[in-house]
Amino acid sequence: MSVKHYDWTAYHAGVRGNKVAIVDLDTQEEVTYGTLDDRANRLGEWMQSSGLVKGDRVAVLTPNCPEVFEVEFACAKVGAICIPLNWRLTVPELQYILGDSTPSLLIYDASFAEAAKQLIDLCQLPNHLEVDAENAGSSYRQALQSVTGNYQPIACTHDDVAMIMYTSGTTGNPKGAMITFGMNFYNAVNLGIPSNINADTVQLVVLPLFHTGGMNCYANPILHAGGRILLMRDFDPGRALGVLGDPALGVTHFFGVPAPYQFMMQHADFPTTDLSRIVTAGVGGAPCAEAILLGWIDRGVPLIQGWGMTETSPGGTLLDAADVMRKIGSAGKPLLHTEVKIIGDDGATLPWGEVGELLIRGPNITPGYWNKPEATTDSFADGWLKTGDAARFDDEGFIYIVDRWKDMYISGGENVYPAEVENVLYQLEQVAEAAIIGVPDDRWGEAGKAVLVLKPGQALDAHAVIAHCLTNLAKFKVPASVEFSDALPRNATGKVLKRTLREQYVDENAPAIS
Repeated sequence: MSVKHYDWTAYHAGVRGNKVAIVDLDTQEEVTYGTLDDRANRLGEWMQSSGLVKGDRVAVLTPNCPEVFEVEFACAKVGAICIPLNWRLTVPELQYILGDSTPSLLIYDASFAEAAKQLIDLCQLPNHLEVDAENAGSSYRQALQSVTGNYQPIACTHDDVAMIMYTSGTTGNPKGAMITFGMNFYNAVNLGIPSNINADTVQLVVLPLFHTGGMNCYANPILHAGGRILLMRDFDPGRALGVLGDPALGVTHFFGVPAPYQFMMQHADFPTTDLSRIVTAGVGGAPCAEAILLGWIDRGVPLIQGWGMTETSPGGTLLDAADVMRKIGSAGKPLLHTEVKIIGDDGATLPWGEVGELLIRGPNITPGYWNKPEATTDSFADGWLKTGDAARFDDEGFIYIVDRWKDMYISGGENVYPAEVENVLYQLEQVAEAAIIGVPDDRWGEAGKAVLVLKPGQALDAHAVIAHCLTNLAKFKVPASVEFSDALPRNATGKVLKRTLREQYVDENAPAIS
């Protein structure tokens, strides 16, 4: 029998109702646990009065703001499923996600009103509410004020789906990873203990909340523990350093992909910012360069590295701060309530030192993908999630991610799957063949390079390719450079040899277009 899901905000409202839970640094709004719970109660009642029942989906298209958590916890109270939408995506990309998840309600910020109105029409969404921090009469606020908060609690267990987080798909379309209440709980435990999270924790959250890193490293674990999160909508290195160094704000925790750490380290204020209050600074989402690690260590802040995926809650492994220097490059060891193994092509577990595919299992692992039973089946082997990452153990049991089995690359902390970009490139009538590879990039870690073969007699320049991609893809997916070739290298079965393309282009100093 599955464990019962419990109401986090109701508990904290009763224990520390007057304590500030969330600070919106852009509007200066402070939301106490009592207010957070009350708003979630009211939104839950409004959802039920609008006909939503257990299992219905609620999509959220907003920047980092308290309303994201109000929606998350309202859904938890009435058994609805929250879907945070990536606001970097184009309308066609969001249309696919909404078509796949068929939400009964879209909650959107006024800054995204134009895109939201198109989506409401295209997807025929039955209910929608607009969040507007500058308008007390916004439809979202009116909805909360129209009810008393006496919702009908819906029983849920750890096996019930709390959220669907969409990740780019290897077949060209995003997949919705189902996130259960149990996954959220075990992630709070798995990350909370080694990251020293408690009711006194204060975190600056700069990663977008539609991303598992923003939502769960460590925002949700901190709200589970009764701490405080400070939300920033747009990352600025100087502003972030100002927040980290402000004694009145008392920030103890920070998490980011390597890029924010790099940009802060390069800022003129970095050497003089008071970082003495930081207890934990986590880094993940992409390999972290040694220069960044050393730069923060020199300021007395060891970066705690880890590895994970949306499908793993995301906490999977963690490198303790005490081992940062002697195990540079390692992703650490498995977290408390999870286990990993490395297998060879035959499925047999490999001894330490040998490279194979990393597999993971535990109560923090997704049960699968929304509406995609075949993708779910293909992603598991005897109950173990196949991560698609090549890894090895050293003789002390520390994990090193060596490469990726899949062709996915990481640009600025965001996963980019070539098939999705290639689908857009094939929309150009001049293109006969298209391939995307990830190549090193000083700013983003990796960036995309498009290699195109044109149809006979056709002409196309790199600027037109980039312009087409900018119209149809989120900016982080748009190739940074374009190359034209007479043919793509393929194996005997016709598969494009991405490895050969990388060998051909990865050492080039000057891209065709930037």
